[in-house]
Order: sequence, then structure tokens, then C-alpha cells
Amino acid sequence: MKQEQFKTIEREVDFCVVGGGLAGLCAAVSAARHGVKTALIQERPMLGGNASSEIRMWVCGAGFRGGNKRETGIIEELMLENMYRNPDKNYSVWDGILYELAVNEPNLTLILNCSVNSLEMCGDKIASVTGWQMTTQRFQTVRAKLFADCSGDSVLAPLSGADHTIGREARSMFGESIAPESGDRLTMGMSCMIQAREEARPSTFIPPAWAYHFTADDIFHRVPDMSNPDENFWYLEIGGDADSIGDTEEKRDELLKIAYGLWDYVKNAPENKAKNANWRLDWVGILPGKRESRRYLGDVIMTQNDVSAGGLFPDLVAYGGWQMDDHDPRGFYSKGRPNVNYPAPCPYGIPYRSLYSRNVSNLLFAGRNISVTHWALSSTRVMGTCAIVGQAAGTAAYLAVRDGLTPRGVFEKDIGELQAILMDDDCYLPFHTRKVPELTMNAEIDCPSPDKENLRNGIDRPIDGSDNGVTLTAGQSAAYLFDKTRSISRVRIIWDSDLDRDTMPLIGGRPFRLNMLANRPLNCPDFYVPKTMTRSYRIEGLRESGEWVNIYECGDNHQRLNVVQLEGEFRGVRLVPLSTWGSPDFHIFSFDVQ
Repeated sequence: MKQEQFKTIEREVDFCVVGGGLAGLCAAVSAARHGVKTALIQERPMLGGNASSEIRMWVCGAGFRGGNKRETGIIEELMLENMYRNPDKNYSVWDGILYELAVNEPNLTLILNCSVNSLEMCGDKIASVTGWQMTTQRFQTVRAKLFADCSGDSVLAPLSGADHTIGREARSMFGESIAPESGDRLTMGMSCMIQAREEARPSTFIPPAWAYHFTADDIFHRVPDMSNPDENFWYLEIGGDADSIGDTEEKRDELLKIAYGLWDYVKNAPENKAKNANWRLDWVGILPGKRESRRYLGDVIMTQNDVSAGGLFPDLVAYGGWQMDDHDPRGFYSKGRPNVNYPAPCPYGIPYRSLYSRNVSNLLFAGRNISVTHWALSSTRVMGTCAIVGQAAGTAAYLAVRDGLTPRGVFEKDIGELQAILMDDDCYLPFHTRKVPELTMNAEIDCPSPDKENLRNGIDRPIDGSDNGVTLTAGQSAAYLFDKTRSISRVRIIWDSDLDRDTMPLIGGRPFRLNMLANRPLNCPDFYVPKTMTRSYRIEGLRESGEWVNIYECGDNHQRLNVVQLEGEFRGVRLVPLSTWGSPDFHIFSFDVQ
């Protein structure tokens, strides 16, 4: 009998992203939106990585620390879409929102259930990658000009020979004060999360026979508190003292014994049985969520000292703000606290030169695998930060493809153009001001607010006590009047999406600011679009005759960034807000016409 051969599907694109977590998703979508023919290869059946329904970690970043530092751009677009479409914070709906962002993008080919396991090199460049797609039992080969590894575990590093590292650097290597005297291969561990829901009636829990049995003495450093809305069992973590890639299956089995054993303690320990009687186990993760494994080495290796100094790099393209949150490699089995937080400024800059390989000339990367030391990673690894790093990498890929450059060439040619595009796409870059179109700056502004110049100051959020916005009441509007009839092609608006989420429903007596729930308390409220958002508005154009005419109307807006493509000749353009999602007034950060 002739042996059947598995087929190989071959594709050719400009840009191939490996890994579909938030970093990879944002990288692929950003490049595709700028016209780059892109492929996104993801080994799982869904997108989102640690944020997906398979792992269920909420999205954290600088915004978690308040002060209007929340990450914007594509990640805020996803957050707002989730609020609009998913009032119950259902993980299946969230998965669908991530999926449709990719599949609805015309320039993006999504390849799911495909694990890359080989590649072809051409000199110092990757020519193609090949993966096994388990659902179709086919190989998928993608050829591209540029590649981005957003796989977390840096799967392309050992295959391509790209310089990379793993573990903790010695203190002497970079002069990091919190580093150990001697370097090692220890990492932060991996976690299998659990989730629960509260009901109006009691329930029982019978643990599997193979689960561990815990007492309060066993877990003294972290006793679960079901009354805390932020209890998400992140400390169910092990594996940092093992091979964080090679030992994943073994550590998953151990994590399941710990997870079921911990829930047994929550439900059945004498001190917990009454107070947790109405809590029911709702979900147990079987795919470990990872914090750390391989990290690439780029032209810049960002360190603890760079974080502490604010990351004032000339090629700043993203930012962090999470504390340097270092987890004990032993995780759950550590004798003291499972993690230590070292201070970090919020925000601090992340350089573009940490997003591409120093020796594989067409390789970008984004996510927890960027070119940083272990100690900088302890802050940059969180998903809100990874998402905006991904958008920066994808936007850089657009410039590289457009101009026939390597990723390094984008830096060498004009890093300012990359920064300008990111800011126009609503990615906040600390210490930078967005360039406002010349037509907007030269126009006469007609607006009743005393702060009307904020509409064109190039700053799209409150910063250090300065609001940088304009408040209008019902019936008021803002207009730009030109010296003569002008051709208008584009209007860009930034509405107020309540970056600190102060208008969110109360859970546990305070606004719930995270994208998803960890546990579901009894009578959990529905969630909604931030009340500060403008829901409906129209744009009017001023004819030469002096008549204002309606040229665009939106009746159900729920996004912070609105870009409206127009075509017409006008003496002026007027923005007329009509309704909000709950606030009595309208708050606008930016209104540009070009």
C-alpha cells in the first residue's frame, strides 16, 4: 500500500506574525490596517493567549495604577468593544471579539491550531516558517519579507539562531541592584487559574482523590478570600525552578492537584465551610499561563535601571507602568511571599530597539519575549503593555515593507515617523506630543469652552492634573473655520472613554476596572460602555453660501478613536455631539480636520 503524504499549504505574505496573544493580535492587525498583507499563525484554537478563555488572566498594565495611564490604541478598542457587546463579561463572547478583530481584517489571513516547528533561513533572514495544523492534518508554510515572534516562548529563536537568553542576569552584568550576585536560569512560574460563582443556595464540593489536601498552615502566605472581587488565584504558580518550556506538561499536572486541593480548602476546611457555602467552582484552567521563558536580544537590552530612570529613550514606542513584580521561582511552594514588588515609575518608556533581533535581520518580536533583562521583564510582561508593544511592532513592519527596510532600518531612517503614526492611531507615547494637521492649526476655532485650544494641543488624555479636554453641554458644538474653501478628507476625534474607569459598576464597594471577572459574586451587575463616552454625534460642513450641511452622522458610537473619511469642499467643519452613554455633558480630547 502506498503511504499517504500529508499536504503542505503554501502562502506568501509581506509580514508573518507567529503567536496570537494580545501582542501578536495587535501586531498583525496594526500592520494589516496599514495595508500590509499579513498572516497570523496561532497554535491554539482561539486568540488572546493569557487573556483568552483557556487561561483567563485579566489584562493589566500601567492603567491598573490609575492616573489616566490606561493603554489605548487597539487594546482600548477591544476593551470598549467588550463593554459594548459583553455586559455579562462572558468569556465566550470575549473570545469572539478577539477572533472577529482578526477575521474581519481584509489584509489579514488567520491560521489557527497551527504550531510552528521549522523554518527556512536565507543568509541572516528568515525566508519561511512551517507549522503543523492539527485540525486539517496539513503543514502550513508561510513565506514573508518580515516576521514577528509573539509566541511568548520565542519559538523562532532556537530555530533561527536568533540571540536569546533565559533566566536571571547577575548583578554585575548590568549593575541592577535587585539582581542576584550570580546569574541563573530561574524564571517566574506558570499558573492554572480557577474561577467560582456565588449562588443563592449552598453547594458541596467533592475533590478528586488525586488532589492535594491543604490546611491554613500549608498556604499561610496566601489564604483565598472569596469576598475580595480581585481574588483570581494567580498564586497557583509553580515551575520557575524547572524548565519553563520543557517541563510544562509535568507542571500542569502538578498545578491541577494544587488547584483542586485549594478549592477543597475553600469549601471544606472547618474555618471556611460556612462562609463559602454558596460558592461553587465554575471553571478550572488546564492550560498553564506563563510569565517568563526565552527572551530575545535586540540592539538595546532594557534593564531595571532603564525602567527606574523612566525609559527616556529617543526611540520610545510604547510604555509600561506595572511595578517590577518579581515572582519567587518556587511559586506556591515558597516559604514567604510568592512575589515582591519593586517600584517603577508610571509611565516609563520602552524603546523600539528592544523589539527586533540583533542578528536575524528581518525578525521583530513583541510580548513577554522582548529584549529586556529578567528584572525589566517583571514589569513589561503584563498584557496591557504587551499589547501596545505589539501594535508598535506591527506599525514598524508597515514602514519596513513600504520602504523596503529591515526593522533596524526603520530606526535608522526616521524613528519619528513611526512615533507619529502610533500617536495618530491613539497610542499614547509619554513625553511626546502628537503633531496636529496644519489645516486644523491654522483654522479659526469656534467653541464656547474656555479650554477650546485643548482640542488641538496634540495631547489626547489628562496628564499630571491637566485635563487636556473640552467639556460641552447639550446644544453646544465645536467648529473650525477656514480662510477659504478647503478640500476635506479626514476628521479625527478622541472621545473620553473614562481611562480610570471611575464610572464602572460597583463590585465590592468600588468601581470594577478590569476587562473580565475572576469570580462572579451573587447579583453581579451588568457592565456597560463608560458613561463619559459620546454615543451619537454629527459632523457638518460649511458651504460657501454660509449654510451648514450634515456630512456625517453616527448614532451608536462606543469607541474612543473615531476616524471619519470624507470628501468635499468646505469653508468650515463643525462637530455636534448629540448624546452620551450616561454623562450629562460631552467631554472631547481631540478634534482634527485635514
